[in-house]
Amino acid sequence: MATSAVDICNSALNIIGASNIISLDEDSKAGRICKQRYPNVRDSVFRSHPWNCLINRIQLTANTSSPTFEFQYQYDLPADPFCLRVIKLEFLETVYRIEGRKLLTNESQLKLIYVGRNENVSDYDMLLSESIAAAMASDLAYPLVGSNTLAQQMYDMYQRKLSEARFVDSTEGTPAQTENLQQAGQVQADYFLLSRF
Repeated sequence: MATSAVDICNSALNIIGASNIISLDEDSKAGRICKQRYPNVRDSVFRSHPWNCLINRIQLTANTSSPTFEFQYQYDLPADPFCLRVIKLEFLETVYRIEGRKLLTNESQLKLIYVGRNENVSDYDMLLSESIAAAMASDLAYPLVGSNTLAQQMYDMYQRKLSEARFVDSTEGTPAQTENLQQAGQVQADYFLLSRF
């Protein structure tokens, strides 16, 4: 099981047949590219699904200033852990909009469930780690191996691993919890079953 960003990057490098790295700070082509690309690739995978291991809950306090028009209140999105994606507000019918790092709404009190940036790899579900490694393999294939064909193969593999990880992740919890997350924007498990054929 991956315990560091280097482990995930090495999994990706192994998949495309490249040499391992010792550190993201090492002075090698693979090290430099992994250091540059890993945070963005990881965060894009994080944003792609409401991963159970990345879910955070918080009650927000409204800002003293309010939006110029349309909404009555604005809230700063959480910074610790950094909010990558809003999943759900306490009441599903709440109307809101994300603008920059602000959440605008007419609600004077706000409880929020969100995907947060967690850099501690040992907290990740195994299938999430595998999905990030596959995404990295897709991202690294052309710059390190110079093959568009391999890059496409790695992208296809990433999509398969991501589908499996999303399906498993979305089916953990009681049916009511699963249904609520689906209503909040999570893709339904049936979609992933069908996509595998």
